[in-house]
Amino acid sequence: MALDGAFLYAVKNEMECLIGARVEKIHQPARDEIIISMRTRESGYKVLISASADRARVHLTEIQPENPKVPPMFCMLLRKRLGSGRLLAIRQDGLERVLCLDFSCINELGDVVKLTLACEIMGRYSNLILIDENGRIVDSIKRVDSEMSSKRLVLPGVMYEAPPRDERLNFLCCSQDELRVVLKAKPGALPKVLLGCLEGVSPVLAREWAFYAGRGADCHTETMTEDMYDRLCYAIARTREMLIKKQCHYTIASTKEGQLKDFSFLPLHQYGALMVTKEMPSACALLDHFYAQRDKDARMKQRANDLFRLLVQTTERTVRRISSQTEELMQCGEKDSIRRKADLISANLYRIKKGDTEAVLEDFYEPDCPQLTIELDPRLTPAQNAQRYYSAYKKACTAEKILAEQISAGKEELLYLDSVLDVLTRAETENDLEQLRLELAEQSYVKAIRLKGKAPKSLPPMEYVSSDGYTILVGRNNKQNDKLTLKDAEKLDIWLHTQNIAGSHTIIRTHGEEPPLRTIIEAASLEAYHSKAQTSSQVPVDYCLVKYVKKPAGAKPGMVIFSNQHTVYVTPPADPSAFRREKMHDRETD
Repeated sequence: MALDGAFLYAVKNEMECLIGARVEKIHQPARDEIIISMRTRESGYKVLISASADRARVHLTEIQPENPKVPPMFCMLLRKRLGSGRLLAIRQDGLERVLCLDFSCINELGDVVKLTLACEIMGRYSNLILIDENGRIVDSIKRVDSEMSSKRLVLPGVMYEAPPRDERLNFLCCSQDELRVVLKAKPGALPKVLLGCLEGVSPVLAREWAFYAGRGADCHTETMTEDMYDRLCYAIARTREMLIKKQCHYTIASTKEGQLKDFSFLPLHQYGALMVTKEMPSACALLDHFYAQRDKDARMKQRANDLFRLLVQTTERTVRRISSQTEELMQCGEKDSIRRKADLISANLYRIKKGDTEAVLEDFYEPDCPQLTIELDPRLTPAQNAQRYYSAYKKACTAEKILAEQISAGKEELLYLDSVLDVLTRAETENDLEQLRLELAEQSYVKAIRLKGKAPKSLPPMEYVSSDGYTILVGRNNKQNDKLTLKDAEKLDIWLHTQNIAGSHTIIRTHGEEPPLRTIIEAASLEAYHSKAQTSSQVPVDYCLVKYVKKPAGAKPGMVIFSNQHTVYVTPPADPSAFRREKMHDRETD
């Protein structure tokens, strides 16, 4: 799923509509990612450039990510140098994975200069480099010194050098004869040979050509027939025509479970029935769709890593504590035997002497009065030994009561931690993480952090509308679940929650009416989607009137009890946006 030079060629063709556009804003939402807002006479555009090792790309985007409160230094440099600049040209050397954006800008002296932003899309070597009018590097989003590379330095003041380039054919301009000669000279599996001989070709594209040439069978250059070479040349020529004439079929391949796997600018047949393919309207729309979810998940995972670690460690510690307490509770089950020994000693004080280490007494609790050997402390009198057993009995009774309460509290804590972890896995914005941190600080799991400025404002519950026009509200976290269910909802509204599965609270606004079953099913499916069972099927969801939902005294946030419930089994929707009343947009911050 690498962004190859051929796909970058298609992206360049789409971005040529930006030539002549002015730079309006520059943001850096992540360490390796830049978004440049530009405006032409007709419309405004946003260009996303990522130098991340596993998500490097450049394309037009419509997604507005959440930006940091303080812009990084490289972002401030780009604002200073490229601010109000005009895009002159977009260049690509052959099918190399380097896209150069030339800007006409005004320097500190008021002179018009030409600056170049080199977008190097090369996996873990990806970089974004600003080059001045003399060809020297102003700065880069990743600096490379002599300790990191002995071949090419990327440091301020150094002359810019293009990345090392292998001698390979450009399939957009090479002839069929040249292609045949090169391929026949290199033995091996055809996809691997294509990668080594042609520039701008990714593994998925090479496999697709080989699949067509061999009609689904594995191909090796040393055993290929002329008919196979003819089909291969035809597939490459057809791909060339699609790129040059801008008639590509931008395709995404995903698993049947919806997990994105690959993408290309031509139809993908190599996976057969193993993958589901979806066609996108443009190259930029494909990249926007493909990487948006991955970027969001990766960014949130990085920011929430400390919370994940805290919750996992706390959960493991709680499980160990419950296990230890359960073992102690089982030992307390012998308390009746301890009390029986104390009674037997008390009934036979005249038969026991101080200094005895044991006493063999008849157990009158049993019908046949068997002999029972009881250990004694020789330092104590018979009465003191009896009292020692009575004390042990009382201690076991007290421990049994306390341990039962502690185990019950521990299990409730596990349920709470599971619910917080579920909310954390579904957190979409920095605001969601801050609200979780505040909640955990109130519960004494983390230290309260003094925030600069105002505390983050909680977002409202997610709002949906059923097919019958009923409003459906879904809480974002445990504190909001409590407020939504116990304060905001009316007594005759309907409350829903997944059965014995961590999830959000869902409310159907009924206004005193009885909603149709279809609305309840749709609300239940939304509840299942916003739960730990998001990827499951036939999820049990309980529902009842809000008046039957209560919160026990001292219970953790989000923990309630309910009665008079009914249960439906639903499958979460693949995309709940069809029910959204109003799409939430994150605010831009600097």
